[in-house]
Amino acid sequence: MGKPTGFMEIPRTDRRYIPPRERIQNYREFTIALTDAELSQQGARCMDCGIPFCHQGCPINNIIPDWNELVHRGDWLHAVEVLHSTNNFPEFTGRICPAPCEAACTLNLTDQPVTIKSIECAIIDKAWQMGLVKPQIPAQRSGKRVAVIGSGPAGMACAQQLARAGHEVVLYEKNDRIGGLLRYGIPDFKMEKYLIDRRIAQMQAEGVRFRPNSHIGKDISAQKILADFDAIVLTIGSEKPRDLEVPGRYDYQGIYFAMDFLRQQNKRVAGDAIDETTAISAKGKHVIVIGGGDTGSDCIGTSIRQGAASVTQIEILPKPPEKENKMLVWPNWPNKLRTSSSQEEGCQRHWSVNTKDIIGKNGAITRLNAVKVDWKQENGQWKMTEAPGSDFTLEADLVLLAMGFVHPIHEGLLEELGVERDGRGQIKANERQYRTSVDKVFAAGDGRRGQSLVVWAIREGRQAARAVDEYLMGSSELPN
Repeated sequence: MGKPTGFMEIPRTDRRYIPPRERIQNYREFTIALTDAELSQQGARCMDCGIPFCHQGCPINNIIPDWNELVHRGDWLHAVEVLHSTNNFPEFTGRICPAPCEAACTLNLTDQPVTIKSIECAIIDKAWQMGLVKPQIPAQRSGKRVAVIGSGPAGMACAQQLARAGHEVVLYEKNDRIGGLLRYGIPDFKMEKYLIDRRIAQMQAEGVRFRPNSHIGKDISAQKILADFDAIVLTIGSEKPRDLEVPGRYDYQGIYFAMDFLRQQNKRVAGDAIDETTAISAKGKHVIVIGGGDTGSDCIGTSIRQGAASVTQIEILPKPPEKENKMLVWPNWPNKLRTSSSQEEGCQRHWSVNTKDIIGKNGAITRLNAVKVDWKQENGQWKMTEAPGSDFTLEADLVLLAMGFVHPIHEGLLEELGVERDGRGQIKANERQYRTSVDKVFAAGDGRRGQSLVVWAIREGRQAARAVDEYLMGSSELPN
């Protein structure tokens, strides 16, 4: 390493945020990047620790110590080359990945991990500014045709890798724009959409053809796609939301799935015309967000920017500990209390809460009845019981369901193809060949593994591309 004692001499410094009062006035990103000098110092904190556990923590096995050293030396060209060797879209992960690599960093044993995520984001942002990101056009074409269905991070990564291997790739998307949940599930204040657009331009130059407004299994026959292509990759995501099965759920207006709410706001930010008479709006309302994950957090930040009167988030699981026991969990991802930037902007949070029923008046929701629950382990399984006398009521004008997703949509594409599904309703395919039960049909991403992180989707898209390349050509030079 360039400075072997750097981790002992230089304190951890990370990106800062624009103050909440200012940033909630718009939907733009609000991080304040580190200077080049600060990044050089932070790169110097990376230890020569022998076994880089950050590799284990990163699903795509980013070569983190190498590009930390290159940033320390100011060698942006080679830094982005190393970064791109494992990650097609580091500007996505550098903004929205929770950074399991930092949890696995050896310095996290003292709660001072290297600022890996910020350095990653800085490398790719600097590379775009310097004109270092260019199309990688294959020297020759294979003559094989591949259809990738679903243009989220798994589909984009898969399509790009296959195009670089020389195949003719067509990427289908049912929505009007490319990007999947990156486009319509992630708010602009976390990731602005020009980041997707410039990657689309790069991929077009590499030979990928994009087909938005193409709903395979509905508008276009899946069997036609199967007949027209040498291979198909299903990267359709896990879009079936978990519902709230309580009395009153469908009796009153004002209860929506989180993605319907987020998608509409992202379209509004993109300049699309929205019928405001039927729009889902938090303005002036008491908002309840059910679900404590990232999607729930996105609903909080969006509601606050829309002008909600109040925002309350409830989670059925118990409150995590303030701090993990490092000796028990490191280098694995720890269960501990985290507060997102959206939660910092103004939100009441409640844990161990179960919704009992929905109450309304004149067809509209007015309140939500809930109860506190206790969690106890019995025969190795956690079981939930209601705490006696803990019932309470929350005022509610808008309830957003952010309780996760159960499996991909089965109707249409999957049923027409007849691919086998596992016990959870996911597309059945292993992590080596990524092949489904139907010949020449592959699957990757959330539709195969279940709801997960963007970084896992990129990993699966890359690995599926290699599997398809091997299937078509007998061998592959694409990286794992």
